[in-house]
Order: sequence, then structure tokens, then C-alpha cells
Amino acid sequence: MKEKRIETRLVMPVLLSSFVMSFVDLVGIGKDRVAGDLGLSEFILGLIPFAAFVWFFILSVPIGILQARMGKKTMLNIGMAVTGVGLFIPFFIYNFAMVIIGFALLGIGNTIVQVSANPLLVDVVPGKRASSFLSLSQFIKAIGSMVAAPLAALFASLFGDWKILFLAYGIISLLNVLWLGAVKIEETAVTDKRVSLGSAFKLLGNSYVLMMVLSIFLVVGIDVGFNYFSGKYLTTRFGFQEVTAQSGRSIYFFGRMLGTFAGALILTRLSSTRGFLYSAVLSIAAISLFMFIPAGSMAVAWVLVFVIGFGIANIFPLVFSLTVQKFPGRSNEISGLMIMAISGGALIPPLMGLVSDSAGVVSAMGVLLLCTLYLLIVSWIIIRKKIVAI
Repeated sequence: MKEKRIETRLVMPVLLSSFVMSFVDLVGIGKDRVAGDLGLSEFILGLIPFAAFVWFFILSVPIGILQARMGKKTMLNIGMAVTGVGLFIPFFIYNFAMVIIGFALLGIGNTIVQVSANPLLVDVVPGKRASSFLSLSQFIKAIGSMVAAPLAALFASLFGDWKILFLAYGIISLLNVLWLGAVKIEETAVTDKRVSLGSAFKLLGNSYVLMMVLSIFLVVGIDVGFNYFSGKYLTTRFGFQEVTAQSGRSIYFFGRMLGTFAGALILTRLSSTRGFLYSAVLSIAAISLFMFIPAGSMAVAWVLVFVIGFGIANIFPLVFSLTVQKFPGRSNEISGLMIMAISGGALIPPLMGLVSDSAGVVSAMGVLLLCTLYLLIVSWIIIRKKIVAI
């Protein structure tokens, strides 16, 4: 069978949806700015990220099922439209109630976008290039996450209103709805079997699917857990000043951004299975060194923060592509299950906090090491048993 060629007119609007996907990370800058504007307590401000991220657990699987009926492109456009509306609301009506409603819509829209965008991207690129393009999409998403805070500061400086960021991102969302709507995409057909909540969760009875969904759960847990804990770890173990230690998150995100860019290039020549294995090995090595290097090794610590971000950068797109390409007719259900697994980011950080309180910060970092060990075992099983031949 002749492999499909890359059509830029189809790939570009789908890739830009990854930029729209990054808009959910506005919860960070939004929380900080709203705190300054409205003077609310930390508990009340904590409702902002909750309003955005709770939908990943609630809606991911139902959206995957609805997507099987309506199509990936249609659902992706709905998600970007809802995202745009959610961004416009707090710009035009700025009070805490509207901020919560806006971020709730942003979370709902982003959940839809994350469920739809990845399998649609797999549909518009050649099969052997799927992992490469999924890594590229994560690179684009990382750019959107990185530029939000500087743009908010720029708009505040030039126009006296940081919320213009909401307006700008909302316009980008709706423009991409128009762009994607103007192209015709031939989507991979779903199986004849009727898709339902039962059929989606029944997939977890397949050991391979369950193994890969748990991989997503843990890699997101590593990502959120490291961001949550790195500041305290650098301060407690290496003696960094608090403000300096917080900049470790920027170094980590920079490592992730370069990692996804490198992955987009390397995975055009390296198989997805080998890429998964090497990413897991690099992550384990970096986290292990980060745990056990001498306390005075500050420069090495900074390097390892970067390497940890670089190492895990491509695991999410690799796991996703390896699973969807094994079960292409079940991509909607699989996408829903995997996006639901993003809720792993809600479990690992408090677990690390619990371990830190009882056994110290090094032991807490060991939680992330255990997560990466699981990923290494999964990657080895896939290669050893030749589960996916790409």
C-alpha cells in the first residue's frame, strides 16, 4: 500500500491547534494576575486551575465517544471555538465569577482539543512520521506555554491591560477554526462496533492499552510533580535561594521545548519504540544523578534539571502514537482514555509531598524515579515482544 505524502495545507492548521492547546497553561499567569488585581485568598485562587483541569477527568472519555460519531475535525473545531469563547469572557467582563466561568470553558475546550488534535494529526501524516509530528506538536505547544507570561507583561506595559492576552489568544483560536474548517481531511474510519462508555473502558481490559494509559498517567505525573517539587528540592538539598530555585522550572521547560524539537527531527530516522526506550533511560539516569550528586554540585544540578526536561519531552507523544497505531480503528476511545490519564498530574505531587514530610526530599524525588522505571519496563516489553513494529 502506497504511503500517504505530507500535505502542508492539511498539516498546518492541525499543528496550530497545538498552539491553541497551550492556552490552558494560562491558569498560572491568570492566577498570579488575578491575585494582584482582586486580592483574593490562596484557597479561592486555587479554584482557577481546578475549574480548568477537572474537565480532563470528567469529559475525556465521553468526548472520545462523541468524536467517533461526529469526526475528529468537527470536534477539534468545537474545542477551539469553546476555548475562544472562554478567553473572551474574562476580557470583556472582569470579575472573579467570570474568570471562573472563562477558565471552566477554557478547560472544557482544551479537553476537547487534546482528545481530537493528536489522532487527527496521525490521520494527516504518514504512519512512520506520526511520532515525529506529534513531538513537533508538543514543541509548538511548549512555545505557546513559554510566551504567555512575557506577552502578558508586554500588553500590561504597552496598553495597561494584561488581559489583552486573552483577547489575542481568543482571536487565534477562532481564526484557526476558520482555517481548519476550510480544508477537507480524510479521517481514519472507526470500527463498525458501536462506541460507548462501556466499549471505551473495556479497552482497559487489553493489557497493552492499560499499560500505555498508565504510562501516560505516570509521565504526566512526572512532569507536574517535578514542576511542583523542583523549587523545594533545589532550596533544601543544594541551598539555592528561593527565587533562584524557582527559575529551575524555566530551565526544565526549556529542556522540554528543545527535547520536543530534537524529537521531531530524530524520530524521522529512529523508530518510535527505540525512541521510547532511550527517553526512559535518559530520564532515569538524570533523575538518579539529581538525587545522589553531592549537595555542593550546584552547576551540575542546573544541567540535570535541563536533562530531565529533555528526557521526558517525547514520552507522551511516543506512547500516544504507539498505541493509536496498534489500534487505529479505536483511536477516539484511546485518545479519550489517554487524555483522562492526564489526571495523573493531580496524584503524584501530593504523594511526593507526603513522602517528603515523612522521609525527606530525596525520597520524594524517588517517587519520580519509580515512575520512570515503570516507563523503562514498558518500553523494554514493547521491544522485547515486538508488540509494535515501527
